[in-house]
Amino acid sequence: MQSGFLKKSMLILAAAGLTLAAGLPAAEINLPDIGSPADAVLSKSDENHLGRAIMRQIRASGELVEDPQVTEYINEIGHRIAAQANIEGNHEFSFFVVDNNVINAFALPGGFIGVHTGLLEATRNEDELAGVLAHEVAHVTQRHIARRIHANQRQSILSTAIMLGAILAGAAGGGGDVMQGAIAVAQGTAAQQQINFTRSNEYEADRVGISALAAAGFDPQGMGSFFEVMSRGTTPIEQRLPEFLRTHPVSSARIAEARGRARSYQPVHTTDSVNYGIARARLVVASQDTPEDAVAYFERERYEYQSDEERYGRAVAYLRAGRNVEANRIFEELANKDPEIIAYHIGLADSQMALEAVAEAMETFAMGQELFPRNLPLTIHHAEALLQIDQADLAHEMLLDLLNNTPPTPEQVRLIAKAAIEAGEIAEAHYYMAEYRLMIGDLVGGVNFLQQALQVPALEEIQRIRFEARIDFIREFMSEEQLQRLQRSRSIG
Repeated sequence: MQSGFLKKSMLILAAAGLTLAAGLPAAEINLPDIGSPADAVLSKSDENHLGRAIMRQIRASGELVEDPQVTEYINEIGHRIAAQANIEGNHEFSFFVVDNNVINAFALPGGFIGVHTGLLEATRNEDELAGVLAHEVAHVTQRHIARRIHANQRQSILSTAIMLGAILAGAAGGGGDVMQGAIAVAQGTAAQQQINFTRSNEYEADRVGISALAAAGFDPQGMGSFFEVMSRGTTPIEQRLPEFLRTHPVSSARIAEARGRARSYQPVHTTDSVNYGIARARLVVASQDTPEDAVAYFERERYEYQSDEERYGRAVAYLRAGRNVEANRIFEELANKDPEIIAYHIGLADSQMALEAVAEAMETFAMGQELFPRNLPLTIHHAEALLQIDQADLAHEMLLDLLNNTPPTPEQVRLIAKAAIEAGEIAEAHYYMAEYRLMIGDLVGGVNFLQQALQVPALEEIQRIRFEARIDFIREFMSEEQLQRLQRSRSIG
């Protein structure tokens, strides 16, 4: 029996499908084939709308990894590959990490590509991770989602969107908190299963992906290497058949073809980037049940035998466990040894804050900002430190500059809202919270926050115009039921 939460998720996703289909004139679906036939069924714009609708549900599940250092790393690698596969720039990409130890990766409509923490931990080197991302990028650039829909033209865009949404929600199973925790995993896995790429699609994604992999400077053998490891079931993370193999069936012939195709490129000798090891170390720390477990994990090997990335993980674990002096010593050693690594500066400043050495921490952050201006993880940590020492004005100003130049995540919008309200910028804080609610798909909540912003005393005229224009814009996309809910909430207020 489905829980209320599950039914609600299905309704929301179905509504997303209705919104998508409603924006398409019937004539557009029957347009003659000019260029790609997939465009007559699902344009790139429609793919993006559908992908964003699914992403809102994934974000609402709470299963996205919000660590800015991990997110920046996966986007750095992903965009490096996408730049080679997306030469004409027809597609936009966004890469994210799902907090689940199941080995899987998936591509959603609109260029949203997810990687599970389990897959990232299962890769043996950066080339294997890049190989997986290259394969998923190729699914997007080759329009496999739209082409699959085109191959089944008897299904309308509406029924396809609703079916995809229902499966995304329904496949999660369970109930209550368990279901909420699993919904992001179900969304990614079920989306890939529903798309059900054909064998030719998979081979095409391998071919295009390997080409992009080589062009981006990675070892083109990385893709076949990971497929081979998965098929042999030699990964320590999962004893059962990895989810990745069920959504991306791998045969011995396909592995051989990937290996053979990679040999047609010049051999590449690569070394893992420091950021690969840092991202894995942060995920290991976060995956442990307690800070003490994380410390025990990194203390299994003597310090002098560990790599810098393992020592970094050890320091992060010490910091989480409150062993701040030990953490500070390691971070200082790493930052002095390799000052070009942003994570070491962040760790050093965080440990200095934990030791209440505020002046030293602010100096470390300032030095980092000079070396890496507008670096997102560094700025986020710096702003959080400023909030700790009651410098909300500066934190708000710093975040506003960053987020005006970098697309923010919902959690980053919540952080700037916190900075604004602590700085006494009440109207702006309501505005930011409105944007946060919109980003997770709550249009009614977004308008309610904007209306609260309009009630703030001494509101400037430019703010009033901006808030009212935003409300008018949002109302154009609200359903009749949402408009009624909005009216009821205003009556109660």
